[in-house]
Amino acid sequence: MRTAIISDIHGNIDALQAVLLDIKNRGIQNIYNLGDSLYGPLFPIETYKLLVKENIQNIRGNCDRILLDPNSNNPTVQYVQNLLEEEHKEWISNLPFSLQTEDFYFCHGTPTNDESYLLEEMSSNGSTLKKTEDILKLVNGISQNIIFCAHTHIPRVVYLPNNKIVINPGSVGLPAYEDTLPIYHKMESGSPYANYTIVTKRKDNWMIEQILIPYSREAAIIQSEKNGRSDWVKALQTGRI
Repeated sequence: MRTAIISDIHGNIDALQAVLLDIKNRGIQNIYNLGDSLYGPLFPIETYKLLVKENIQNIRGNCDRILLDPNSNNPTVQYVQNLLEEEHKEWISNLPFSLQTEDFYFCHGTPTNDESYLLEEMSSNGSTLKKTEDILKLVNGISQNIIFCAHTHIPRVVYLPNNKIVINPGSVGLPAYEDTLPIYHKMESGSPYANYTIVTKRKDNWMIEQILIPYSREAAIIQSEKNGRSDWVKALQTGRI
């Protein structure tokens, strides 16, 4: 049994379609989405329709949550909010914070906070991998051996001394971004491709595949330009900010 994990679509319908087609062509039926699905200056409603059409288990990311904030003055949040109807808002509000199976634990940020990075820490020198003991503290109490997180948009696999594995599938729809919290930093995958992960259990071992999928980015770039997001244009074009 193989499982596909996607995340951080950010309204990029063309990237999502390319990833789901690749998953289908591989004969994979189990798909989990780690959140941040609709936020972005792109195509949130089209993305929503495809997600509910497919057999995908979805959780909520921080950027899903903020779409329900009526007091937000973020122009991109307001762009998406103006497109949302009650059906879409209800879907977002019903998304769980996390999901668990016998083998897997799924969250967006950390098991307790959808805005915190599980594997990376920020400093004036940029993004670095957290110390092993700090990661262990964050996943303390998680019984599953395979833990999936997202939020950074950077694919990563970290093995822990307690035999647990933490996996970030990267971003389907936005390969780079910048943020001001906890300090100003950039997260850059370095590739404009759509990212996702496949895990397969073979006897007692887990095979982990980090997949990069090319897709037509023209519509997303034009829409980003239309909405005044030059940072998204460069990210979609290059995987950098």
